[in-house]
Amino acid sequence: MTWTNVIVQGVLFGGFYALFACGLSLLFGVMRIINLAHGDIAVVAGYTAVFLVPHLHVAEVWGFVVVVPIFALVGYVLQRTLLQAALDRSPLTTLLVTFGLSVLIENLLLEIYTANGQSVNIGSLIGNSWQVNSVIYVSWFQLVVLIVAVAVLGVLQVYLSKTSTGRLIRAVSDDREAAQICGANYRHIFGIAAAIAVATVALAGISYGILTELTPTTGGSQVLLYAFEAVVIGGIGSLWGTLIGGILLGVAQQIGAHYNPAYQVLAGHLLFLAILALRPQGLFGKKEALA
Repeated sequence: MTWTNVIVQGVLFGGFYALFACGLSLLFGVMRIINLAHGDIAVVAGYTAVFLVPHLHVAEVWGFVVVVPIFALVGYVLQRTLLQAALDRSPLTTLLVTFGLSVLIENLLLEIYTANGQSVNIGSLIGNSWQVNSVIYVSWFQLVVLIVAVAVLGVLQVYLSKTSTGRLIRAVSDDREAAQICGANYRHIFGIAAAIAVATVALAGISYGILTELTPTTGGSQVLLYAFEAVVIGGIGSLWGTLIGGILLGVAQQIGAHYNPAYQVLAGHLLFLAILALRPQGLFGKKEALA
């Protein structure tokens, strides 16, 4: 029964990793951009909720409703300006630009908030759990995050396959020049994709700020690393693969922690390296995605 609880906790943590990785997978799948500032944007969203919600005099739980649309707009503007200018030069330039953006964000947060941790307070909800039996328990908040992650990925999958804008995003991803000849404004399409990606990572950042404390360096040292590993394990460009990758990463970490808390992070890294060595395209990725 103890092992069942380990698996359950791993699946719950996997929901966080999948939510963080969703936007990273989408950006790479559409624009071939590896956004090194992805985790820092999530942290900024968490800090924004901490700062903005009390000033609006609304309940903390409404931070999602306030902050996520703001970051969707930020994502669109960021793509149409900084990222698109870098993308027009070369993929390597986007790596350098997003790395610089990451450094800038972390240093600004250190200047404004110092190294002290911040958290988004939603009251007693964070501590509530469902006791299945004497060994297995389920955190209600983590369960909600897992459900939200599945819902977000499902909605995105339907959006990309069933709507006209979603099909345009896929067309531009497959062949930008051909889509442009057919009249598609690929820069606008890229902006929509970036808005969706940044909105999802903002949602993940606020959730992470509720679960634990945010610090200015959390984005690069933890969030980006785990999101990248989840994407690679599941398969680059595969949304459902990202969910499976996040869950497998969470389960591996919990198994490592079961033996020794010091092995928690190491176990996840070992799974990542094993997948990278045995199946570089990921569990559900295609070899062509790596070309």
